[in-house]
Amino acid sequence: MSLIIMKNIGKVFGHGDSKLQALSNININIEKGEMVAIMGPSGSGKSSLLNILGCMDNSTEGKYYLEGKDLSTLKSRKLAKVRNQMFGFIVQHFALLDDYDVYENIALPLEYAGVRKRFRNEIVLNLANELGIAQKLKRKPRELSGGQNQRVAIARALANNPEIILADEPTGALDKKTGEEVMGIFEELSRNGKTIVIVTHDENVAKKCKRIIKIEDGSVAMSKEE
Repeated sequence: MSLIIMKNIGKVFGHGDSKLQALSNININIEKGEMVAIMGPSGSGKSSLLNILGCMDNSTEGKYYLEGKDLSTLKSRKLAKVRNQMFGFIVQHFALLDDYDVYENIALPLEYAGVRKRFRNEIVLNLANELGIAQKLKRKPRELSGGQNQRVAIARALANNPEIILADEPTGALDKKTGEEVMGIFEELSRNGKTIVIVTHDENVAKKCKRIIKIEDGSVAMSKEE
């Protein structure tokens, strides 16, 4: 069974005259370890789809199965539990806390999860070493380059060892070389069994993914393997 199955997913915002159909009849299957790009013009529904994928929002209609479990009817508290256990999130402008150093930023989800300090230290140090930022643990985000900050954001997303990484324009704020380095990290994560879903406008980023899903006007216009 696929890790993610979406059947006839729809999302409506508002009511009456202000009603907006953001998504309609979305059918998607994503396998464990797959790296998938979601593309589409602004306003096409990519963000709404990513929010439902990451359990940050519910669909209005349809079924969403994660590891065979139907998430479509879960209330916000149970959705939050699934989100914290299963997903790591990476965004274009890093979303790091400016007043926290690198160590504290990476450790934040572990603190929320109640992980003991000794284990937090081990996890943060291992991730920092793997991502080449071990020498930056006492630095603040403003002291780092864009690429280094994105590595911190990736480490934070991996801290709770999630099954799935959702990345929203993860190379959008980076130069070409640094963006390629970040994509190399995602490719390695995918080879090691992580499932990666990347929203991007960049064709070069999309071509590095196993499959491209194109969204237009809230519906899947195309899904093809690279």
